[in-house]
Amino acid sequence: MKNFLIAKSRRLRSTPYTSRIEEQGVTAYTIYNHMLLPAAFGSIEESYHHLKEHVQIWDVAAERQVEILGKDSAKLVQLMTCRDLSKSKDGRCYYCPIIDDNAGLINDPVVLRINKNKWWISIADTDVILFAKGLAIGNKFDVEITEPKVDIMAVQGPKSFKLMEKVFGEQITKLKFFGFDYFEFGGAKHLIAQSGWSKQGGYEVYVQNTEAGLKLYDHLFEIGKEFNVKPGCPNLIERIESGLLSHGNDMDNGDNPYECGFDKYINIDSDVIFLGKEKLKTIKSEGINKKLMGVKFDIEKISLTGSLDLTDDQNNIVGELRSACYSPNFKKVIGIAMMKKSHWNVDQKVKASINGDICSGKVCDLPFI
Repeated sequence: MKNFLIAKSRRLRSTPYTSRIEEQGVTAYTIYNHMLLPAAFGSIEESYHHLKEHVQIWDVAAERQVEILGKDSAKLVQLMTCRDLSKSKDGRCYYCPIIDDNAGLINDPVVLRINKNKWWISIADTDVILFAKGLAIGNKFDVEITEPKVDIMAVQGPKSFKLMEKVFGEQITKLKFFGFDYFEFGGAKHLIAQSGWSKQGGYEVYVQNTEAGLKLYDHLFEIGKEFNVKPGCPNLIERIESGLLSHGNDMDNGDNPYECGFDKYINIDSDVIFLGKEKLKTIKSEGINKKLMGVKFDIEKISLTGSLDLTDDQNNIVGELRSACYSPNFKKVIGIAMMKKSHWNVDQKVKASINGDICSGKVCDLPFI
């Protein structure tokens, strides 16, 4: 396959960290929220092992924020998500599936409550800002909706806590998971949350002052040598093993929260008002006919650029493999699949055409680890 360059333009934005990661050896990008998101620094498997043992700095500025400000901001945020936020607190992050009137998943962001009149929606890869503006206009809400200049860098891995303590002191280690506070560096205060798109632990720094953020980026590499710090990015192997779902890959607007295993984030019995609530009540009453499950194949290689049909012994399509990789931990290919009800039981046998061969696999629970 030939290699092609991606032409950058105003429609495809770079990030403040792009020049640095290109000097550090980024080898692949993907497109996320109309921005460049690093996808590899050489071997994904080598990066996987490093992430699980040491610490990495990620350019995840493509994880954009939708800021909702004003007296009706809480009403609008609640209208978009099936999770009850009525008891939410300042300084906390909340994983919140965003759905439409038909309960289809539009996005699965992390919502930050800055205060009762100011919220940040830290989005996956869809134009949530347009959805929010449409709802605000239609409901005549008193809000301002913008994309603030926030460029996240993530510090991920088991040694991230020691590295960040070295920069910000012991106080940062007292942050609870999905909690955030403000910490000073380079003459600017940075909102830092204990969060990130890996299960290895770490932080996300919501950089608003670009100059100070770049100083912090460089400083982390300068003082992080004792922790074997390296540049990195969300790792396909680690996130599949951990069962971290990717909107647009594992799920999309054709799927609902029950099908994706988000039951604990669905509050149809609460008094809060949100879009798609009645539809979700119907879905719960009638039951679902498909859901996301894990799949394991006894092979050691796969190339998956789209989805892949899963079949039974009679070649009937019984599921769709949506993400997959070779797992060094299991020594086989593992994947996330949307399975029909008839074949979503654990240890159910399935088949797929992989690398030109018909391969046998088994359904399993998520997460793998």
